[in-house]
Amino acid sequence: MGTLSGKVAIVTGAGRLRGIGRACAVALAQEGADVVVTGTGRRPAAFPPDEKAVGWRDIESTAEQVRATGRRCLPLVSDVTNGEQVQHAVDRTLAEFGRVDILVNNAAFARGPDRVPVLEMNDDVFRRVLEVKVVGSYLFSKAVARALIKQRQGGSIVNLSSIAGRRGSANTSAYNASNFAIHGFTQALAQEMAPHNIRVNAVCPGVTDTSRMDDLGRGERWEATLARIPLKRAATDEEVGRIIAWLCGPDASFITGQHLNVDGGMVMD
Repeated sequence: MGTLSGKVAIVTGAGRLRGIGRACAVALAQEGADVVVTGTGRRPAAFPPDEKAVGWRDIESTAEQVRATGRRCLPLVSDVTNGEQVQHAVDRTLAEFGRVDILVNNAAFARGPDRVPVLEMNDDVFRRVLEVKVVGSYLFSKAVARALIKQRQGGSIVNLSSIAGRRGSANTSAYNASNFAIHGFTQALAQEMAPHNIRVNAVCPGVTDTSRMDDLGRGERWEATLARIPLKRAATDEEVGRIIAWLCGPDASFITGQHLNVDGGMVMD
């Protein structure tokens, strides 16, 4: 019996082979939770080479990994910025499993076109970064919180942020803005949900060896990035996933409104 036995979790943005969403879904399942995983329904032609090489099938493959732990899994294509689709995903969860206990807001805009100076930023890209990260977290949190309050059994919401929500840097204005916003949203929602025993926290990964970082390659730029980390390495997606699963469990039952860095010491506050 795991620490999350009998619980049901929703994890957004869980379709990558090398990704925090996938790792989080598996970690939650290993602790006993049944899991709903959402993704955008990516085109296979756009998959990175490693996913193509193993015949990866986006959230369907993540669901297979969850089921391999002995837990149930429901994969759903869902646009986190669309309120109707978000509510449909929550309704499907309740219809399939009869309850929901945990939400992990992991979905984020793909890294790349947003990593430019403000004066060169495409306005639509800036808006989209905030829509996926901030509006998506808001919509899913609102829909799940309603269900949690109705159940009257508490719950946990974890918003994925970043150390980019701790300090700003050049050429990451949209990413900084979205993650700083997640911190304020997390604290506000934690205050509102506390009377219902619903905990709301944020996890702030640093450099994590996932497909989001592939634009850096794994050569000199990657090594230079790792050299700035006190522990001199990147996190694995599994390490971050296990921290999120722990934060959703009973050992973290007195933690809410917090922002937990998982960054090898890059930001020490």
